[in-house]
Amino acid sequence: MGSHYESPIRKPLVTGNKSYGDVTVDIARAVENPPNKQWFLAFGIALAAFLWGLGCIIYTVSTGIGVWGLNKTVGWAWDITNFVWWVGIGHAGTLISAVLLLFRQKWRMAINRSAEAMTIFSVIQAGLFPIIHMGRPWLAYWVLPIPNTYGSLWVNFNSPLLWDVFAISTYLSVSLVFWWTGLLPDFAMIRDRAIKPFQKKIYSLLSFGWSGRAKDWQRFEEVSLVLAGLATPLVLSVHTIVSFDFATSIIPGWHTTIFPPYFVAGAIFSGFAMVNTLLIIMRKVSRLENYITIQHIELMNIVIMITGSIVGVAYITELFIAWYSGVEYEQYAFLNRATGPYWWAYWAMMTCNVFSPQLMWFKKLRTSIMFSFIISIVVNIGMWFERFVIIVTSLHRDYLPSSWTMFSPTVYDIGIFIGTIGFFFVLFLLYARTFPVIAQAEVKSILKTSGDKFKNTHTNG
Repeated sequence: MGSHYESPIRKPLVTGNKSYGDVTVDIARAVENPPNKQWFLAFGIALAAFLWGLGCIIYTVSTGIGVWGLNKTVGWAWDITNFVWWVGIGHAGTLISAVLLLFRQKWRMAINRSAEAMTIFSVIQAGLFPIIHMGRPWLAYWVLPIPNTYGSLWVNFNSPLLWDVFAISTYLSVSLVFWWTGLLPDFAMIRDRAIKPFQKKIYSLLSFGWSGRAKDWQRFEEVSLVLAGLATPLVLSVHTIVSFDFATSIIPGWHTTIFPPYFVAGAIFSGFAMVNTLLIIMRKVSRLENYITIQHIELMNIVIMITGSIVGVAYITELFIAWYSGVEYEQYAFLNRATGPYWWAYWAMMTCNVFSPQLMWFKKLRTSIMFSFIISIVVNIGMWFERFVIIVTSLHRDYLPSSWTMFSPTVYDIGIFIGTIGFFFVLFLLYARTFPVIAQAEVKSILKTSGDKFKNTHTNG
């Protein structure tokens, strides 16, 4: 009757009869062996996209923002769309790591490392856009309140764009410290296994002298808890501040009070979709099917389903409030979204974000790897369209029909966006080769309760 540890109903989170030693070997394998052909192929494609994007950025900066598709009416378009999209993708990592750590959820153990890496890499992409958008990136330091002391320029503290600077930089630094702290025991593991002196030297530098003593672990637990406590409010505040870029303006279709919670839900929605996209590929490529199980993917799909439904409610609320307010400009903004020249973007957003996640109610679908993969990509396409719809359709037709215009992106708009996707994957692929992609110490901590090897002995006993 040895099943008093945990109800045997819960599915194991580590399959394949893994012992503690197996966990170490499996997770160190990716770092210790040279990458295969597929990795080089993927890396080549990502690098090419990144270099093309870099070319577009250099051309944009040297020629001027006029090379983008912007015009007098639509002063914001792809740049801010992509900025918000990337910030959104970065939200799942902190949620998986911090919030689920505070709630003591075991299923975060195998996926938190990659989700945090994804957070950091996507926040880097997001940070690029405001800098490129300035048109004079060499003056980027002006967004920091340093020039206040020079007397040449006062930062406008009333501007949500400035709040963005503080939010994103805080988010990046906290995420980075959180990620690195979690990596220390794993770097030490690779340091101790390393045979090549150079590799040993690098990983001993990276592991900050981790020795695995009880004192180390005690401090590790304390720091993780404090950082999780700091990072949890950031999940809510960062995207709230991003939504203030719109909500504090007076443009119909933007100045709604529902924006902060709805942007936060949308961010978690797109973030979890991206985690699914990356992990479904990674579990196959790095042969980690026993650690990133169907169970993990199913739980992420449930989060996608819930946040997708919240976003759906937000869309309907927006439409209702526009009608209920009796303000014809507000009503027109939403009518024009759904039936105007950009109707296809609006309905693409609705289909991808509201209808597709509802399929996750069916267990057969949410436990299917292929289906989860498709939906994860569909959701991020939908979330991109959501930002595009909010920004472009609210701007392109205003009170004066004489100044109505259409926006269409140029090669440089598209090139910079594809370049950031390339840069993201360059970083992620390098991470997957040089960092332990699963927090082995944490997986070992749940092996007794959630590993099928130990579970079977309990239930049979």
